[in-house]
Amino acid sequence: MAQFVNLIREKRRKCLFGIATGRRLDAVLAILKQKRIPKPDILITSLGTEIYFTSQLIADIAWSYHIDHLWTPQVLRRVLGGLPGLTPQPKREQSRFKISYYYDSERAPPMDEILTLLRQKELSVNPTLSFGQFLDIVPARASKGQALRYVARQWNIPLERILATGGSGGDCDMVAGNTLGVVVANRHREELANLAEVEQVYFAERSNAWGILEAIEHYDFFNI
Repeated sequence: MAQFVNLIREKRRKCLFGIATGRRLDAVLAILKQKRIPKPDILITSLGTEIYFTSQLIADIAWSYHIDHLWTPQVLRRVLGGLPGLTPQPKREQSRFKISYYYDSERAPPMDEILTLLRQKELSVNPTLSFGQFLDIVPARASKGQALRYVARQWNIPLERILATGGSGGDCDMVAGNTLGVVVANRHREELANLAEVEQVYFAERSNAWGILEAIEHYDFFNI
């Protein structure tokens, strides 16, 4: 991490640094402070449902209006509330546009059945299972990938000039597409195994920040 942070500081005038996470804003800021990670230029939180710009963390209100289309959280909670193996996560993990459950794979219905149920109820949502145990449901128009592409359009950044890294199911549509995708090594990256055949997705041999550094070298990113 120290080596990655030093590289970001060294290249700060040459690139924009962004973080996309499933965590809420307050939790992200606490981690950045604890790990002494520079405050990003772009911060996408709560699984792509919130976007903040610049060090002043200015919220993009237009994005909130965009993803609110057909979002009915009360109905969603009622539909999923009776399913076995789904336990609501604490309030600190919930947000206006994200409903989160702990997913017990031994008791809960398979994800295919949950997806079918959501379609039958005509709910306009985007469900994601990450790390094999966290089920997050956000509006259909929201995800890390959709938020990233919105930012790219807003700032006129070509997707092929964006290096996007991830390591679990919630990162799938952010890493895929026309970005320079990277899947770092960890025990949950089988959730992204379907990207192995995608030409512009690099599966790093190393994990965490080492995997990102490996990918930067692989793509020769700062000399593109």
